[in-house]
Amino acid sequence: MEWEIVIGLEVHVQLSTKSKLFSGASTRFGSEPNTQACAVDLAMPGTLPVPNEEAFRYAVMFGLAMQARIGKRSVFERKNYFYPDLPKGYQTTQLNQPIVGAGEVEIYLADGGNKTVRLHHAHLEEDAGKSLHEDFHGMTGIDLNRAGTPLIEIVSEPDMRSATEAVAFLKKIHSVVTYLGISDGDMSQGSMRCDANVSLRPKGETELGTRTELKNINSFRFVERAIRAEAERQIDILEDGGNIVQETRLYDVDKDETRSLRSKEVANDYRYFPCPDLLPVILSDDYIEQLRVQLPELPDAKAARFQSEYSLSTYDANLLTQERATADYFETVSRACNAPKLAANWITGEISALLKRQEITISQSPVSPQQLASLIVRIKDNTLSSKIAKRVFEAMTKSADMADEIIQKHGYTQVSDSRALEKMVDEVIATNSTQVENYRKADEAKRPKMMGYFVGRIMKASSGQANPQMLNKILKEKLDALL
Repeated sequence: MEWEIVIGLEVHVQLSTKSKLFSGASTRFGSEPNTQACAVDLAMPGTLPVPNEEAFRYAVMFGLAMQARIGKRSVFERKNYFYPDLPKGYQTTQLNQPIVGAGEVEIYLADGGNKTVRLHHAHLEEDAGKSLHEDFHGMTGIDLNRAGTPLIEIVSEPDMRSATEAVAFLKKIHSVVTYLGISDGDMSQGSMRCDANVSLRPKGETELGTRTELKNINSFRFVERAIRAEAERQIDILEDGGNIVQETRLYDVDKDETRSLRSKEVANDYRYFPCPDLLPVILSDDYIEQLRVQLPELPDAKAARFQSEYSLSTYDANLLTQERATADYFETVSRACNAPKLAANWITGEISALLKRQEITISQSPVSPQQLASLIVRIKDNTLSSKIAKRVFEAMTKSADMADEIIQKHGYTQVSDSRALEKMVDEVIATNSTQVENYRKADEAKRPKMMGYFVGRIMKASSGQANPQMLNKILKEKLDALL
């Protein structure tokens, strides 16, 4: 039987406020455990929460970016459950009247297509603490620094049909929140986490199957792997005649499998009720409109501008605008060298490979935009061949020198003197009589490929510095003269 996978995501994004959602405690990352949890965060007797206006502003900005309905009246509820890192026994969140209502997210796929994923809603809530299962002699330590940190939980409709689509959705959310500046999106620090709801149904059917929830996945790669592993597990069960149990599962990275955590709760289990300590939050039309006009240029708009202003392909424009830092890097390079296509090629090629090798972001790139622009200028004016340009680029990764300084230091100037090139061609023809004779006897269709032998010898002799366009022209003229 052919199965269709159905995926919905719940994305938890930590907002970049300096203080927590209902208290003045710091949200700074990396502090000593339990040094940033105050009495309000723990709901100690006699304390009252006070909403953080900045968190509301960030949530509204996100909703506007998603073309979503903004909840002018939003209400906080208490979600009651016991967990070791939630000592007050409930989480303050939103259920029936969230800050952000229905919207749409446009995702772009590797095959060049695009798809609209519906946004069900996004709501504000406080984070819980963190359980630490390491170096405690078999015990678990609790760090409450994160308790009360403001989150926006973004809930999609079950519109995705592959792990690839789910990752594209997650990357789009990451792109938007970082463009807006409402979150750093650092998944390694827990600033962005994802729960994936996965179910299967026979191809062609419309009724949803029983879903499982994969909890707290913190990287794009692991989201893709976890969904695929869970889909394979469910297929095996269904094809053996079994039934899927609705439950929460964890993804084991080392074993590449999911394992059961607990039976899946439903809303009734949490005994939601309006928080008696917090009044409904009312937003005016003027407040919302002020935020709308302050929105920065977002990824889709920037990609469209890159296509029109820089004549980039849809693929390149979308690739370069996924992250704001990459888009800014590209524009700096492009404007400095006036060669946007070359800039795009180098950033998506050599720069991207460098960042991947060193496991760093483009903001940490050892090659600055100004350095790359200076290199591209010398490629444009034929000072450098593509091969020598890569040597100059490699030198840039180890110093702050510009292209001209590296070229002068290493003698990397491309040989474009026609007399010097003619001399090289004459020498290689004179010392390779057998290959010249083979060229003369070959069919016309085979001769261009046979020229590669001579080009290779000359490029080696010139340490790769011969101008390839001029070399090919001179070589062909001299070989054809021997026919």
